[in-house]
Amino acid sequence: MTSPSVAADPSRSYLMCPPEHFAVEYAINPWMDPGQPVDTELALKQWDGLRETLIGLGHQIHLLPPRPGLPDMVYAANGAFSVDGTAYGARFTHPQRAPEAAAHRDFYQQQLGWRYVRPTETNEGDGDFAYLPAAYGGTILAGYGFRTDPDAHRRLQETLSRPVVSLRLVDPLFYHLDTALAALDDENIAYHPAAFSPASQRVLRQLFPHALLASRADALSFGLNLVSDGRHVVLNSEATTMAGKLAAAGYQPVLVELTELHKGGGSVKCCVAELRG
Repeated sequence: MTSPSVAADPSRSYLMCPPEHFAVEYAINPWMDPGQPVDTELALKQWDGLRETLIGLGHQIHLLPPRPGLPDMVYAANGAFSVDGTAYGARFTHPQRAPEAAAHRDFYQQQLGWRYVRPTETNEGDGDFAYLPAAYGGTILAGYGFRTDPDAHRRLQETLSRPVVSLRLVDPLFYHLDTALAALDDENIAYHPAAFSPASQRVLRQLFPHALLASRADALSFGLNLVSDGRHVVLNSEATTMAGKLAAAGYQPVLVELTELHKGGGSVKCCVAELRG
């Protein structure tokens, strides 16, 4: 693993949505159990801790107003994917989350004034796309297998004029790319190899021979569901082994507790969409 290539950028902007209506009312991933109660007050407190951590690192937070009846809106990463002021919108796999797309469209168009591209193929935004602006001409790594239609990868490449590398996810526990792979800076990644098909593992080895490799235990502790500014890496407090690997590679891990949000199948990255204007 090479040293971090890019210093922290204090101008990074992120989108988050408070978990005011967060609940586990259905099961659309293996982590969700409607029989397990959610402590909404604790979820709000932990979420606010994440928000304050990112602000403390010098980043700007935009808020997406939560809407009643949409308990998964707290996972703001899934609503769109943006590069250079263009937002490629989400089209959710499960009908329970489908109305979230309109809330994100309104934010990008009305609040930011960005170009918004309505999707024709199923995709779940930042959850299944990772951007590495300094790797191979600005590469987008794109997951499929559970939530995103691989045809969306072609559309994304045409929309954003960036090379898109398709990676097949094979383990239902790692149903989004951001549970199995993370951009650590503008050209380096960390990932859990067994979450991907053998062919996709070979592609990742070829493109990123110095990547930081995460174990299954690292991934199961949401250690790859992280937000990195190129130096500081914000990740789940239970992912202590992963934090040690990041520190050894030259990054500065920052641990936050999000136990209530884990009940919906997400952690740090799921709660944060990067706004790349």
